[in-house]
Amino acid sequence: MVGVSGFMANPIFGCDDIRAHFDDTVICRAMTDVEVALVQAQADHGLVPVASAVAIASSLKTVQVDPADLQAGVASAGVPVPALVKSLRAQLKAEDADWLHFGATSQDIVDTAYCLCFKASLSHIESDLARLLDLLEKLSSRHADTLMLARTRGQLATPITLGLRFGQWAQPLIALEAEADTVRAAALRVQLGGASGSQNAFGGKGADISRSLAARLGLEDSAPWHTDRSSLRRLANWLSRIVSATAKIGRDFAIASRGEIGELRPSQGGTSSTMPHKSNPVLAEALQSLVPMATACEASLTASSVHAEERDGAYWPVEWVMMPMLFETTGAALAHALNLLDQMVVNADAMKSRIDALPDVNAEAIVFALSQALGRVEASRVVTEALRTGRGTAEVIGRFPELDLTEACSDASFSTAAAETAARIFANRGRA
Repeated sequence: MVGVSGFMANPIFGCDDIRAHFDDTVICRAMTDVEVALVQAQADHGLVPVASAVAIASSLKTVQVDPADLQAGVASAGVPVPALVKSLRAQLKAEDADWLHFGATSQDIVDTAYCLCFKASLSHIESDLARLLDLLEKLSSRHADTLMLARTRGQLATPITLGLRFGQWAQPLIALEAEADTVRAAALRVQLGGASGSQNAFGGKGADISRSLAARLGLEDSAPWHTDRSSLRRLANWLSRIVSATAKIGRDFAIASRGEIGELRPSQGGTSSTMPHKSNPVLAEALQSLVPMATACEASLTASSVHAEERDGAYWPVEWVMMPMLFETTGAALAHALNLLDQMVVNADAMKSRIDALPDVNAEAIVFALSQALGRVEASRVVTEALRTGRGTAEVIGRFPELDLTEACSDASFSTAAAETAARIFANRGRA
């Protein structure tokens, strides 16, 4: 089994639910299922006797090959399939055994089996992604009028709402959710090329058998793709972008939970071994820790995607390690993000008091409102001069009572604009 384990790494980088889809026994069972489905698909088109296909399916229905028995085979052959086929044939009658793995190559079985594992993992990922977006949308609505100061380049900017920030957190995730079906269709494909990718051993029925195999396994049909790893790179990129999007949540949360800011905090912060007063944002930190892991996985998959000639044995095995690890990293990111938001405590008073303590943060709004009467350049000069001399925006408001500048920088004005922007973000959800 490939994954993140150990008492130190697993709580941060691990996801037991995803790891279960890549358990050694699960992969062995998936390869067996592919072998059985292949025989059945070949029988559908007269390449294999129907009686043998029925016997093979019946005999191998509950057979579980011991992964330990395949390990030596991987060491000697570089792939598990020769040892797998030998083990499975031992369970069959001689007249049926010859039809198992007929015309296929090891990569056909392994790639298709991994696509079955990817399919199960993607269902979990997509479910958690939908849950996270549901939660962000709910929080955005709940805090549509919770004013806070935006920060740009690390500095205090203008009033927005916490609801808009939740919308900003959701924005890249909404785009990723919209891509899911396309990514799934491109990546979850049967592999059936035979020895050199030409389907030569299938007597001119390769395309028909491939379609039947895809239907039986619930995967997409495809021409052989032994050396074209672009669909897996696309899947890897999609997963990595989920990790990056959730890390944005973690980074913003960690900043907002700093003692001198105190606008957000976890209800269950991590403790310090020496400082009783500390409450560390552990989940927010974990979300950020996952980015280098995901980036390393994706980079490895990119580097190993240049498969030589018609099939490659050097770069191909890298996928067996990196794809499960990237899936697990993504599962951990979504789980941490959900847990973080579930236990989030909002300090709206701290947000509002920071705005009240800095009345001149309404300067931009006053400039644009004043521009209607004075023009943009003169309005900017008037407000800038008031700030430079310490008179502040209050003096500008007082100088132009006829313009009702107070309304332009009211709480309602800021919250309405932010709410409209957040609504536009979430309105994109569900669109192709």
